[in-house]
Amino acid sequence: MRRFSDPNWALIFLFLGIVGTVPLIQMLKEVRQGNGISAFEVFSGWPTAQNLRAFERSMESDTWAAQLTRRWLQFAHFAWLKDGGEKVVVGTPEWYFYKPGLKYMLARPETAHTIEASKDPVSAILDFRDQLAARGIQLLVLPVPNKESIYPDRLTSRAETWHGVLAPRTQEVLERLRAASVEFVDLFKEFTAARMQGLSTPETPLYLAQDTHWSPAGVALAAQAAARRLTALGWIRPGHTDYSEKAAPVQRLGDILHMMQAPLIERGLKSESVSSVQVVRSDNGQPYQDEAGAEILVLGDSFMRIYQQDEPNAAGFIAHLAKELKQPMMSLVNDGGGSTLVREELCGQPAFLKNKKVVLWEFVERDIGIGLKGWRRTALPSAPLTPDSRAEKFGD
Repeated sequence: MRRFSDPNWALIFLFLGIVGTVPLIQMLKEVRQGNGISAFEVFSGWPTAQNLRAFERSMESDTWAAQLTRRWLQFAHFAWLKDGGEKVVVGTPEWYFYKPGLKYMLARPETAHTIEASKDPVSAILDFRDQLAARGIQLLVLPVPNKESIYPDRLTSRAETWHGVLAPRTQEVLERLRAASVEFVDLFKEFTAARMQGLSTPETPLYLAQDTHWSPAGVALAAQAAARRLTALGWIRPGHTDYSEKAAPVQRLGDILHMMQAPLIERGLKSESVSSVQVVRSDNGQPYQDEAGAEILVLGDSFMRIYQQDEPNAAGFIAHLAKELKQPMMSLVNDGGGSTLVREELCGQPAFLKNKKVVLWEFVERDIGIGLKGWRRTALPSAPLTPDSRAEKFGD
């Protein structure tokens, strides 16, 4: 017969003490705060599977023990297992990727006839193009590749010979846009070609290692490609406003690192040095600014915001496109809302379209499959008659 002095009994009593102490302390804290005892909330509704799962999630996230241990467990998972959590994929050293973007890249494509109308980017793009055409405005589409599409070799060493991967759904959408004669800038081809050309020399990354967004080099390459396309189509002629460049380096802790919501991990990582280039007017040295009377309206998401509206300002795609075309732009940016939200915002501000010749519409590749609010059609206010349509209507 075993005695209570046996070490096994000591472990049993320790375990039971921990099991009993955690909920007891939790209840005492809740009573002291006057919020009621959360454990009793299980009796507040019917014991359905959905209610029980919601109660379990609430208990897991709100208990003091979970809050105390979660950050240390998260740090251990990151340091030892290279696990970035629900939203982050840890790639090759110092490179991080957005997990939903990677899932989009690996997903099997849907055929056009099985896609719901509100989730079909091509239908929304065609509708938007036709509405703009009724106003005498051209549409140029600018899909920005996911970081993992251009840098699959930074995800894993097994892909070290790959320098660009086009997701099946993306390829299907681009083919449908070509078939419908929708003009777009093929940054997938531009960026992949730039990477291939840089194989023999040290490469300047087109994306930030810690961030979902492009680097200043990616910004400059995209602006040059868009400017070439606009002039080649004959939609825009270079203006007469000269801009110059000014070095404006910044330090950034990438948005992917913030997504982990782990201060312990963030404190252990260095900010990324970003060699951004600010665009300034050559005549007075003032940083680039939008102008309401511009011929081009740029619509987009956070890829249009980065460096442009945040630090160092006037160093993003919009400013660099203005420099390439020697004329200011007008812009409307909605973080995370490149698929639908930015168009809905435009519908509430029709003055943005006044005197416009071109709308350049940017959205990030992953929004093809996971864009906020999908790809709803948005009705612009009634278009004023153009000279050609007025002549046709009244027989002039």
